[in-house]
Amino acid sequence: MDRTVSVRRNPRLVALIAVAAAVLLLLAFAFPSINRWVRAERSVEAASLRLATVTRGDLVRDLSVQGRVVASLSPTLFSPGQGIVTLRTQPGAEVVEGQILATIDSKELQAALDQAEAQLLSTRAQFDRETIVGRQAQLRAGQQVKLLTLRLTAAQRQLERVDRLAREGLSNRSDLEAAQDNVRVVAMELEQAKNELDLSREAGGFEVTTLEQQVRRQESVTAELAKRVEALTIRAPFDGMVAALSVADSDAVAANQPILQVVNLSSLEVEIGLPEAYASETPIGTPAIIASQDREYPARVTAVSPEVVNSQVMARVAFDGERPDGLRQNQRLPVRLTFESKPNVLKVQRGGFIEAGGGRSAWVVNGKMATRREIRTGVASVGEIEITSGLEEGETIIVSDTTAFGNATNVMLR
Repeated sequence: MDRTVSVRRNPRLVALIAVAAAVLLLLAFAFPSINRWVRAERSVEAASLRLATVTRGDLVRDLSVQGRVVASLSPTLFSPGQGIVTLRTQPGAEVVEGQILATIDSKELQAALDQAEAQLLSTRAQFDRETIVGRQAQLRAGQQVKLLTLRLTAAQRQLERVDRLAREGLSNRSDLEAAQDNVRVVAMELEQAKNELDLSREAGGFEVTTLEQQVRRQESVTAELAKRVEALTIRAPFDGMVAALSVADSDAVAANQPILQVVNLSSLEVEIGLPEAYASETPIGTPAIIASQDREYPARVTAVSPEVVNSQVMARVAFDGERPDGLRQNQRLPVRLTFESKPNVLKVQRGGFIEAGGGRSAWVVNGKMATRREIRTGVASVGEIEITSGLEEGETIIVSDTTAFGNATNVMLR
């Protein structure tokens, strides 16, 4: 028959067993953490680190800089002479080609033009008079040549008659000699008349040519003064905007004094300062992107300075097609230059770990542990860097500055 047997237990032993079981259970759950803690050489706050995942895609090597809007065509218009200026525009006003911007009342320049025109009329009259005188002298000399030619012909006929009569014995020798002398004299006079005609032509031509040159010289002086008088009306050389005025209305201005500056809005470019290290990689024609009003506009580099100033090289970037509205000189705009594009590469976000590890190491995150691993990097852009070896797609690494990790191999993330 069964019967009840009372068993006496030691309470202290039971408590020890329970504590031992609890300790074993706790150790079982805490073993991974303890293992990491034992392996870790340093411990850092995870919240203070920046992590990024290794991905695969296209990598564009570029450079972002701040640029300043400048006008490649912004001439300053000057006063062509001394006088009183009258302004017809204001700074910031849009103008069209040929529009009157200012006028200058120059009594001195107008008087000089009037004198030059009067002198030109006098010189032309003298030229015309000398031309007529020369023609008259040539006509008289030509008439004398024709007259002596007729006299020579008559003397030759007379000589023929006297010679015929002398052969027939009807005339004496003295008449024959007189007729011969008359022919020689008339021939000499005719030769002299012809020479005088030629000299008259040369002398008349010289005088006429001299006066003609004086007329041309005076025409040039008059035309130049006329241009300067016409330039007293200052007009816009192209469609644009008045940038600044150098004088006030009704001011007295001197010759060649600046009056105003006009900006050609269609020639606006962006001036940028390139870091010295990028100057050799930025040839003329390098593609660029200019951001303005939440839009991006294609552009290209049009000029690169040959000198370095304060570790920078100045360059000009021009819009390649459409440009934003409302641009103003000296307006600041971000510019991104594109140097190279590599498709389907392994890449990761750029950060301080590149400088800390010299681009040869990275810290790969696995749960609460970060392990140092040797890597190799390729080209870099402003926001990303190419990974050529040492990492796999999908791995997570620390991209913030890891200088504080020192030479540790494993770091625990708290």
